[in-house]
Amino acid sequence: MKNKKYIIYIAFGFLLAPLACSRDFLNQKNTQAASAESLFHNPQDAISLVNAIYDGFQHDNQNFVLKALWYNANYCSQDFFNWGADVSYNTYLFPTDFASLATFWNLSYQGISRANSAIPIIDKMHKNNVLSDSLANSLTGQALFLRGVFYYYLGCTFGGVPLELNVVTDGIHPRASQDSVFQQVAADMTAATNLLVWPENLPVPETGRATKGAAYGYLGAAQMWLKKYTDALASFNQVIPHYSLMTNYMDIHEYDHQNNQESIFELQFKLPGGVTPDWSYNNNEVTWNSSFMWPWETSNFGYTYANKKLYESFEPGDLRKPATIIGPDDTIASPGIVKIGGIKAYAQVIAGFSDKLSLPKSHFTGTDGKIINTCGKTGDLWTGDQPGQPRSGYYGMKFWRDPNVSGNTPSAADGKNHIFGDQNVTMLRLGEILLDKAECQFKNNDAAGAAATLALVRNRAWGGTAPASAFGPDFMQILLQEYRHELAGDVSLWYDLRRTGLHLDYIKNNFGITIPTGHDLLPIPQSALALNPTLKQNPNY
Repeated sequence: MKNKKYIIYIAFGFLLAPLACSRDFLNQKNTQAASAESLFHNPQDAISLVNAIYDGFQHDNQNFVLKALWYNANYCSQDFFNWGADVSYNTYLFPTDFASLATFWNLSYQGISRANSAIPIIDKMHKNNVLSDSLANSLTGQALFLRGVFYYYLGCTFGGVPLELNVVTDGIHPRASQDSVFQQVAADMTAATNLLVWPENLPVPETGRATKGAAYGYLGAAQMWLKKYTDALASFNQVIPHYSLMTNYMDIHEYDHQNNQESIFELQFKLPGGVTPDWSYNNNEVTWNSSFMWPWETSNFGYTYANKKLYESFEPGDLRKPATIIGPDDTIASPGIVKIGGIKAYAQVIAGFSDKLSLPKSHFTGTDGKIINTCGKTGDLWTGDQPGQPRSGYYGMKFWRDPNVSGNTPSAADGKNHIFGDQNVTMLRLGEILLDKAECQFKNNDAAGAAATLALVRNRAWGGTAPASAFGPDFMQILLQEYRHELAGDVSLWYDLRRTGLHLDYIKNNFGITIPTGHDLLPIPQSALALNPTLKQNPNY
């Protein structure tokens, strides 16, 4: 969807630094001043082209990874809410000029355009013997995979979108159907599976790059959207032997367990040494997901808070609960946060207990009279400092794991604000794949197989043998709740719910909300409609 001038800018202006070590390959090197004659004559030039595609997920990650992908996956599911201006996800009443929509759309097509630009250049370099067969295959496979990933989330979010598959385009193609988008995702992922290596064959310094397992995972997901459950089952069966569930569910999102044995595709973030991640360093190497999701009382932010109904929906004994959501009277369960002292160690809490904040000292005093070490308490919920816009007192735990993040209050350690963090964002993991497999088995009339696969996920959640589900005999209703309790706070839930086709009833039955007709899809951004007169808006916007 970019013109020729922009394509050349992408190819020459966003080349990145050589791969150095795990999580480092997205650090940027500005080579915008380089000439065409000086580029594409050594393997690093091709590697840099592909690195630039990954960088699309980092660029403006506040509005892309957080406000577009994560918000859509979790706010639309009603398990998390927004205290600030992004309530449209919860109400399903999106203005077409909503800023995150345009960011989602523009950065996705930027990534697609970079992939389209890289693929023929890599091919030419291979033919000119600049690249070995193995490197050319790897780089082409990664470019195809990443293009497929961008289209996957566009299809999940907007339905049908224009399919741009060439280097030079006028950018005024009409929308393809939703099925056509997922057919293209399946085609890209199929091609990628033939070019990429399995994760165990990926060199450790290249951790975070696309693998054959990730390509098969997204291939299976696309096939499920197309209702090709037999094909999807075959794809998932390719994935599963190469990964294993983390024994302890809590460990999945722990800061010191990133890129773990369960992770299939994980966005890499890396905070450079020697910098303080405060407002003076709001860079693409860091994420906004940590302190922005904590209580105001610990971070001075707290824009995202959780639904009490999610807290109450977990079955007794489900170990996923303390790893997913925390509420009043709860101590934090993350080993990494416990190690630094827990809730009582945060500067904002210390200041409140010392009566240095506007809220009364009792708000930061535990039932034992000492500094509080729970997420608020019964009768005095942690709902922030602005009564007109109170939070619920419940908060997500999957991004409350980075012990280096302290919020917008000077930390006791160095007197500086550590607002941002570099916790990776896991996009796809084995727990989700197993639930997807169970759904495929059920759709293929293999009820026993579906139950056995589902038991793998539930048994891990109970740290042994799980009881029979408390959600009734209907397998799909049980599975919807398993998607919820396994994936709430990940970057998947709403997309899986919508794919089942049961999402409207799910929202109605669990929350009493009727989604306006057509508003389970996000609207095409107004800016995209203005630039492309062939685009048609989603119905009822």
